Amino acid sequence: MAASSLQPSAVQRAPQQLRTPSNRKTIYDRNLNRTRTAELSRASFAYLFGEMVSYAQKRVTGIQDLERKLNEQGYPLGLRLLPLLLYREPPRTSVRPNRILPLLQFIHGPFWRHLFGRTADAIEHSSTTNNEYMISDNEPLVNQYISVPKEMNQLNCAAYVAGMIEGVCDGCGLKAVVSAHNGGTEMWPGKTVFLIRFDEGVVEREGSLDAKK
Repeated sequence: MAASSLQPSAVQRAPQQLRTPSNRKTIYDRNLNRTRTAELSRASFAYLFGEMVSYAQKRVTGIQDLERKLNEQGYPLGLRLLPLLLYREPPRTSVRPNRILPLLQFIHGPFWRHLFGRTADAIEHSSTTNNEYMISDNEPLVNQYISVPKEMNQLNCAAYVAGMIEGVCDGCGLKAVVSAHNGGTEMWPGKTVFLIRFDEGVVEREGSLDAKK
């Protein structure tokens, strides 16, 4: 008797569906103020940020390219943090900043406090260039767990934070380019200065608004 050939039967798979908890609530149902005081473990942050830097380093050709990559990684986070932080502000101060000084004060205060548990150390206006402002951090958290080799001593991984600042500025409609620079002193060897260059159009608009007062 010839053996009958067996044909594999087609297996029908049920279409995959998104899994939801038994209480039918998802992450979108959570109160946005629920974790406003929650803190991330520094060890966890150090590991994750170190992996981000390593990942970016393997895909660049030099220090400037690496800082640009870190800046690009931070930019979308700044855009997304802006509406969340404004939502958590008291009603009288939850207005999106549309002037340079209120924006800088927002970055120096609520934005920095949310990220690092304290305000930034200083805000300055360039004495030579009208569209340049500086925010200083004497001990940037993002640089405390990164070991930079001697041949890359110009690298400043706070370029990641500079990207976040740039995202906040653009999210407020005040377009700017932000970069991180080593500004170490004898007292604060790890000091970083975030240079914020606003577009000329932003400065011209600022001047016209001041003239109307």
